Amino acid sequence: MRAGHGRVLGWVLALAAIALFASLGRWQLGRMEQKQAMLDGVERTLAARHALPLSAAGDPARARDFDWAAGDGAFADAPAVLLDNQQRDGRPGVRAYRLFAPAQGAPLLVELGWLPLPGDRTMPPVPRPDGEHQVQGLLLPPPSPGIASPRLSRTPGGGAVVSTALDAPALAEALGVPALPPRVLRLDPDLPLGFARDLDVLPNTLTPQQHLGYAVQWFGLALAVLATALILTFRRPRR
Repeated sequence: MRAGHGRVLGWVLALAAIALFASLGRWQLGRMEQKQAMLDGVERTLAARHALPLSAAGDPARARDFDWAAGDGAFADAPAVLLDNQQRDGRPGVRAYRLFAPAQGAPLLVELGWLPLPGDRTMPPVPRPDGEHQVQGLLLPPPSPGIASPRLSRTPGGGAVVSTALDAPALAEALGVPALPPRVLRLDPDLPLGFARDLDVLPNTLTPQQHLGYAVQWFGLALAVLATALILTFRRPRR
């Protein structure tokens, strides 16, 4: 009788573990499909390079989408924005942004590229490009903050705003503008402006292939638990 109760309890625990592992596997598959769809959309955008005006950055209906945009204007006399905790080729650094005032439309943040950080974590200077410029690049949502909560600080001398996430309302106040669009412009790497950059939209995050690998691991654990439960249930007891 006691052995029967133990067997039932064991199966309850096994089924709970199988359901959990299978759920995690399905979640990873969902993330894989979402990111692959995003990469496919970006690939189509970059292939066409149909340039929208820079004002498209403020379109709330496309706040999570990717578009190619171009326009004229000048970089505003405002502090640079440095997004901390950004790696490139395994090296720690920051992403540098500057406020750009287009000839038509509201100011928006333009990503100038990535800069390395020295061992003492002294924030690098980001000079403001002078004069009028014609810019083009990829409109995209700002990098996801992950589990980090947005925090703003100033570099010594107030030359730049250091942020752990691009929180639009807080940054708008720090830069002295009424509001910022929900998307930023990542400059075309071929433009002779800024620093090291590319059009990779999945930096510092998992790729679809990595999500698939994790999904296989979770489903494998579910199968392992099932196999173990079956073996323990149907094995012949020793005399």
